[in-house]
Amino acid sequence: MLFKRRKPAEFWERVRLALWPRRSFLRSARYFTKRVLRLRATPHAVAAGVAAGVFAAFFPVGIHLVVALAIAWLLAGNLVAAAIGTAVGNPLTLPFMWSGTYELGHMILHRGEPGAIQSANIGSLIEEIGVAALWKPLLEPMIVGAVPLGLVFAVAAYGATRWSVSAFHARRQARLAMKASGNATAAAP
Repeated sequence: MLFKRRKPAEFWERVRLALWPRRSFLRSARYFTKRVLRLRATPHAVAAGVAAGVFAAFFPVGIHLVVALAIAWLLAGNLVAAAIGTAVGNPLTLPFMWSGTYELGHMILHRGEPGAIQSANIGSLIEEIGVAALWKPLLEPMIVGAVPLGLVFAVAAYGATRWSVSAFHARRQARLAMKASGNATAAAP
C-alpha cells in the first residue's frame, strides 16, 4: 500500500489521535471549511446541510450523524455538508454544549430552578446502565435544552455558510471567466 505506516499505531496513539489531531485544531477547522466551500451544490443545500449537522451535534445521544442526515434530507440539504457539520461537536466543545443543554433544559422543565446533578447519583445511574434510569435526571433535560440551543446555532451556521458559499462560488466563477477570456485572447492572434 502506498501510504501505509511501516509500524501500525498502538492503541493509545489511536486514542490520542481520536481526541487530539496530529497537527492542530486550527488546521482541522480550515480543512473542514475548505471541504464545505468546495462542495458541488447550491448555497442553500450546503448551508442547510451544515445547519442540520450543527443542530444534531447538540443532542446527547450518540446518533448525531443519523439525526443530521435525516434533517438534511428533509430540508433538501447536502448530506456530506451535514456530516461535516456534526464536527462542531468535538472533544473540545462537547462539555460546554452538554452542560449548556442540561442547564437550559433543567430551567425549562423546572421553571427556572437551577439544576445540579449530584455526582454520586449519576455514578450509580451509569453503573446500572439503564436508559430509563438516566432519562429523567439527565437525558430529558439535555434533549429539551438541545432544541433551542441547537436551533440558535443552526440558524447562525446557516447564515454564515450560505454567505460564505455564495461568495466562494462568485469568486470561482469570476476567476474561471477571467481565465477563459485570457485563453480566448491568446488563441486568437
